[in-house]
Amino acid sequence: MGDLPSAVLFACTENTVRSPMAEAILKYLHGRHVYVDSVGVRKGELDGFAVAVMDEIGIDISHHHPKTFEDLEDASFDLVTSLSPEAQHKAVEMTRVVACEVEFWNTFDPSVIEGSREVRLEAYRQVRDELMRNIKKRFPVRPVADV
Repeated sequence: MGDLPSAVLFACTENTVRSPMAEAILKYLHGRHVYVDSVGVRKGELDGFAVAVMDEIGIDISHHHPKTFEDLEDASFDLVTSLSPEAQHKAVEMTRVVACEVEFWNTFDPSVIEGSREVRLEAYRQVRDELMRNIKKRFPVRPVADV
């Protein structure tokens, strides 16, 4: 895949589930090597199920504050990865005036699942694990060579 981009923006519909998960996973895997942020088309409230399933793998997103594209202080990203059709439309619109790559990873929205707590958590886990696989593939972690 080559070199890592220096700045990545993840986008979804409300910045409450998918994009905060993706942001946190990339930060977890690459630390300070990549600047990472996330936004939504609309602002929502952070989803407790997202917080719970990320906590299961040792990543804390409980302090995430959802924001929109309009809330971005800087649009200088090398890559915008949209996770919902609405976010893809907004990302394409944004990048008409900004030179950056756009990728679309159509990712299921687990917040639409109804049922017991465990059924709902399982849907969120599946999304978390899919994001982890996609991020590891797109932004591979290279072993540090012994010096």
